[in-house]
Amino acid sequence: MEEKQAGPYEVIIIGGGPAGMTAGLYVSRARLRTLLIENGLFGGQMTTTELIENYPGFPQGVSGEELSRLMEEQAKRFGMEAISDEVTEISLEKDLKRVKTYEGEFFCRALIICTGTEYRKLGVPGEEAFRGKGISYCATCDGAFFRDSRIVVVGGGDSALTEALFLTKFVKELTIIHRRDALRATKIYQERVLSHPKIKFLWNSVVQEIKGDSVVRSVSVKDVTTGEVKEVEAEGAFLFIGLMPRTQFLKDLVKKDEAGYIITNENCETSVKGIFAAGDCRKKLLRQISTSVGDGATAAFAAEKYLEGG
Repeated sequence: MEEKQAGPYEVIIIGGGPAGMTAGLYVSRARLRTLLIENGLFGGQMTTTELIENYPGFPQGVSGEELSRLMEEQAKRFGMEAISDEVTEISLEKDLKRVKTYEGEFFCRALIICTGTEYRKLGVPGEEAFRGKGISYCATCDGAFFRDSRIVVVGGGDSALTEALFLTKFVKELTIIHRRDALRATKIYQERVLSHPKIKFLWNSVVQEIKGDSVVRSVSVKDVTTGEVKEVEAEGAFLFIGLMPRTQFLKDLVKKDEAGYIITNENCETSVKGIFAAGDCRKKLLRQISTSVGDGATAAFAAEKYLEGG
């Protein structure tokens, strides 16, 4: 495909989650020529969350899909351009940043990286073979396919428990497999799953293999205290064992920690002048929609000051 040339933009934002959309809102209101590049749905992982209960301003909660729609509408209101594409490479050319995508390349003076995270894989036999054939990383996407089924959920954090609670609307029986003897999720979620009649637990356990024929039929589970391995019958496996940053495309352009999260200062400035990072891809204490929104606003303001020569 013939590459497109555009720019230079004053700001390019990579990623259309809450951080990216907030950054887009702020820089567009500052009347900076802005392009947002998103390779999926606006809202990122937020779109797959059934009910968000801890975002200020929505006392009864709000669906991730609705909050994403509202943020997108607001971000585009002030003239921000947006395209659907995936960034493959970033390089520096004098005082400009070159952003290469599958469809073309773009140049900007300031770059804000808001690429978020993706679900970590188990890395066990059968995981890739049965992906989409009983293995899922998104309950709201696939839960309805498992009506009246027996399934397992792997993980013990907030994501695992909120997704498990959602899945109880559809499934007959659900077993949470957790490598420790206690959950690490927020207490309110723990209370809900521990008291739910459809949910059982396999403590101190890890998945060894996922088995089946054309679809998932069982999961081999090892008890980490005794070493015993047993087969758990299941028609689906939902995996929520943590997140990893989507920063591989950056290579060594900016400094990252050992897990791949981008290292910034309090102003969301990276190790490269004119490149900023916001949201879940940034190294920080808490990864929530509210903190991503704060990061997006901070990065946008810092980018504006950088363009002014401040």
